Amino acid sequence: MTTASSKANKHTAVAHQNKKAIARRNLRVGLTFTAPALIVLAIFVFYPAIKTFITSLTTDRINRSGKFVGFQNYIDLFQSDDFWTDVINTLVYAVLYAPIVVIVALAFALLLNRKDLKFVGFFRTCMFLPFVISLTVAAIAWQFILSPSLGLVPYWLDQLFGIEGLNLLGTRETAMATIVFITVWKNFGYFMVIFLAGLQGISAELYEAASLDGASAWQKFRYITLPALRPTFNYVVIFGLIGSFQVFDQVFILTSGGPARATETIVYRIYTEAFGNGKLGYASALSYVLLIMTLIVGLIQLYTNAKHEREEIA
Repeated sequence: MTTASSKANKHTAVAHQNKKAIARRNLRVGLTFTAPALIVLAIFVFYPAIKTFITSLTTDRINRSGKFVGFQNYIDLFQSDDFWTDVINTLVYAVLYAPIVVIVALAFALLLNRKDLKFVGFFRTCMFLPFVISLTVAAIAWQFILSPSLGLVPYWLDQLFGIEGLNLLGTRETAMATIVFITVWKNFGYFMVIFLAGLQGISAELYEAASLDGASAWQKFRYITLPALRPTFNYVVIFGLIGSFQVFDQVFILTSGGPARATETIVYRIYTEAFGNGKLGYASALSYVLLIMTLIVGLIQLYTNAKHEREEIA
């Protein structure tokens, strides 16, 4: 009995040692494969992030080093009316852009997912093509199209409705909406393709069963399509919101933050403070505030999605 027990203990010890050896081997293999990516992240992500935070605690400028001031840059930032204007402009852009791009992308995805549509490949290519074009090139093209003196859009508005010399990018009331429209036109094709992939992953048998039960097109969309697309929706909404907080190129090219700072966003302000005014410390503080805002929005979205999933399971 004692011999059998000792043999069992010996086998257990050997099995435990083998498990530890396998775990160490898997760890070495995992580190070997992930080491290049970790090195790249350390050099191009973690180090710059730490360096930026340290710089945000100083009065560093482009041409000279400053002194350590702690969180004074953050205090000055929150006491600045210009900062709150930039925050409001960024939030307005995000509130307008994210829902519109999701709705437009989903609408075209549903349209181009129809089996009876002819030349569907051609139409999908046309819808995706603006996303492939460089944002700089697209913004410059739209700048010419919307030019009050040379643009096609003001000319058509003049000919059709008698509206003369309309400057959509130079008017405070229309500048932000125009930038949102251009960005939606530029990016909706990317999200449309993602929605198409989600739609094509839904089983056709579900729609056939719903048709046999007498479900209408809206009921199929409400009770089959939307629940099945929830993971896709989560991805599109999160990345749409994150992208909206990072808007810069179109503002820089089309309006330079004008008119009267109506389109000046946080990222554009970071650029002007760092490379226009040379205030690296202040611009770094702005960057970290933007990072915190983005994290808050992302965490709220993730919490909301997790709550909905728990409710569905319950």
